[in-house]
Amino acid sequence: MSRACELTGKAVLSGNNVSHANNRSRRRFLPNLCDVTLMSEALGQNYRLRVSANALRTVEHRGGLDAFLMKAKSNELSQRARLLKKQVAKKLAEQAEA
Repeated sequence: MSRACELTGKAVLSGNNVSHANNRSRRRFLPNLCDVTLMSEALGQNYRLRVSANALRTVEHRGGLDAFLMKAKSNELSQRARLLKKQVAKKLAEQAEA
C-alpha cells in the first residue's frame, strides 16, 4: 500500500535532519494518513479511503465526499477515486435531468 492520499495525492517528501552542528542526514516526511469511511450521498454508499488528515478537513469543509470529488482535479486523485468521481458525476447528471 503506497503512502499517498487517495484524494489529494499528498505523498512522502524527503529532506534533511539538521543537527545543532549542522550535520545533515536524509529523512522522510510521511503524510498523516487515516483510514476513513466516507459516505457518498449521491450513490448512497459508504467508501473506505486512505486519506490525509488535511484532505479529511477539506472534505468536511466542502460539504462532503461528492462535493469534494466534483471540485477536485482528476490527475490528483487515485485510480479508485477517479472511478468514484465518474460514478458520482453520472448520478448527479441523471438526477438533474429528472
